[in-house]
Amino acid sequence: MINQVRHPIWITTAKRPTARVFAILFGIESMARAIITSVVPIQTYDLLQSERSVSILYTCMSMLGLISTLSIPLLIVRIPRRWVYTAGVASLIFGCCAFALDTLPGQAAGLFLRTFGAGTLSITLSLYIMDHIKKGELVRAESVRMATATLAWTGGPFLGVFLYTRVGMIAPFLLSIGFSLLLLTLFWYFRLSDNPALQKGPSRPANPIANVRRFVVQPRLRLAWLIAFSRSCYWSTFFVYGPILMVATGQGTLAGGLLVSLGNLFLLGSILWGKVGMAKGLTRTISGVFVLLAAALIGAGLAGEAFPMLAAVMLLFGAFFCVAIDTLGSATFIRAVHPHERAQMTAVYRTYLDFSEILPAFFYSIILTFFQLGAIFIALASLMVFTAVVVWRYLPRGL
Repeated sequence: MINQVRHPIWITTAKRPTARVFAILFGIESMARAIITSVVPIQTYDLLQSERSVSILYTCMSMLGLISTLSIPLLIVRIPRRWVYTAGVASLIFGCCAFALDTLPGQAAGLFLRTFGAGTLSITLSLYIMDHIKKGELVRAESVRMATATLAWTGGPFLGVFLYTRVGMIAPFLLSIGFSLLLLTLFWYFRLSDNPALQKGPSRPANPIANVRRFVVQPRLRLAWLIAFSRSCYWSTFFVYGPILMVATGQGTLAGGLLVSLGNLFLLGSILWGKVGMAKGLTRTISGVFVLLAAALIGAGLAGEAFPMLAAVMLLFGAFFCVAIDTLGSATFIRAVHPHERAQMTAVYRTYLDFSEILPAFFYSIILTFFQLGAIFIALASLMVFTAVVVWRYLPRGL
């Protein structure tokens, strides 16, 4: 009798995980992925010796990753969320093992496993955040989370390339596996709950096609997806073609890793951008940042392979502005999604990452057939301008 009375009281008064807990998990996950972020495109380029072939491989693997991402809710409704998160970490580990083979099949398998692992971790962590962080605290919590990842994304890419070139091909992958194991240990230590008592309302069937239809008919979710997609297109281009630009123009692999690390250093500005967003409003801040991002991309495109260091500087300016969207963009989705369909809508929303690797890589493979590398940056700038206009026109002013 005593246990039956005290159990629900414990559930309702238990201390919820704070933003700090999610920031720690995100920081360790970021380190596991950041270490090989610059290594993977350089290794792929070394294997294929062609920017166009790299784009084609990324497109194919991203399409498989998209299918797997849409199926993640099928896992979440059948398996406790903590085990789905664990499967995501395991995918990162096995992906590193595949990359360490240094073969084309291994590279393809590694890209798929890395995409699936990142998608699984992103969806499950987002669900935990929506369960435990109040909507009014989201912008501040996201600022803290992004700032915590600064060390990982600043030092990780350069460290990974340094180990790849100076210690051995397998070294960065072993280090990434180490951080993945640390992430798994901390996750189980924090014992995050997906108890049904903390969920609101009935859950919709986890039919991927029905979920997509449900997502598409909601204008605010479509807009949140476009914001995330455009932002992710910049980062995927920066992470893949920034290092390739440095290698192809003779600047060296270390220069490619340093470029990505310096770009991620701007994550320190997450807290600043969070304050700007709260002071000026999300609509004005996000739309203005997209315009500035387009200007930086046009500068990088005009510099191109003729002036690679100038192009790198312009890409760094773009990274500074893109951090603002990293900090503020997710709030547009979290404030729009209904609590009872979070898992399903989060899986569809998360496809922005897959599409941001599929579509740019596909179009870049065509562009690079006729033009030099700088042309892809100018093409990407047009997307940024389009997104700025849509955000200014349709994002509610009250956000």
